[in-house]
Amino acid sequence: MSHGTVRVRHQEPAVLRITLNRPERGNTVDSALIADLHEALDGAEKADDCRLVVLDSPGGTFCNGMDMGEAAGDNRTGAGHGRDAERGADSGSAFLGLLRRLTEVPRMTLACVDGRVAGGGVGLAAACDLVHTTPRGVFSLPEALWGLLPCSVLPFLARRTGAHTAGTMTLTTLPLTAQEAVHRGLADELSPDAGPLVRRLLSRLTKIDARMIGEAKGYLAALHPVTAETERRAVTEFARLAAAPGVREGMARYAAEGRYPWER
Repeated sequence: MSHGTVRVRHQEPAVLRITLNRPERGNTVDSALIADLHEALDGAEKADDCRLVVLDSPGGTFCNGMDMGEAAGDNRTGAGHGRDAERGADSGSAFLGLLRRLTEVPRMTLACVDGRVAGGGVGLAAACDLVHTTPRGVFSLPEALWGLLPCSVLPFLARRTGAHTAGTMTLTTLPLTAQEAVHRGLADELSPDAGPLVRRLLSRLTKIDARMIGEAKGYLAALHPVTAETERRAVTEFARLAAAPGVREGMARYAAEGRYPWER
């Protein structure tokens, strides 16, 4: 079943596989992808026998983060500073809501990263219960290069890796190799194929009541909560940064011409 930006397949009785399906655009995060992922997660919740949701992507890119074209859309149509801030708040809130949904959905979630994952894509992985990476995995937060910060990503990344790794990835923008990601807790397993991990998980998950997955995730989230105040701050900060002079112009230029902000 195709949802436009993703392919959704029921594999075996207990697995729902969601494949990001716009490799030509680097599987970037936009409003369509957010809506399609919510719809796919709805399907996982409605399937009583589903225990595991696998999020993956073929082609060497898991997700390149924010869709620059959509994010810069209002700037290209001449909208003012106030509307830019409003749009930044809307997009930040929608993406943060998706990350929260991944942490709350009463199914185990597994992100399978084979290749590049950047920005918001790191958020998608970090919000999942488990992350598998192949040796090709490369994890980065390049937002500061654009005058932005990974505001929606950081609450979920810091909960997974701790503040130090989240901070150094943000400040340096340097990528982590697959091995480094495992060492720092961003990924849980490194191997050429996620299949054996999926089979090990199913050998246990199919023996427990699906209700217990939701119970466990709810309790664990309560131990290390992403609070409403944290969410509000993330959305507000992203909107403020995105509305700063030159930021949307730089994103629009990259979307149209592939030029980075420092390339005049």
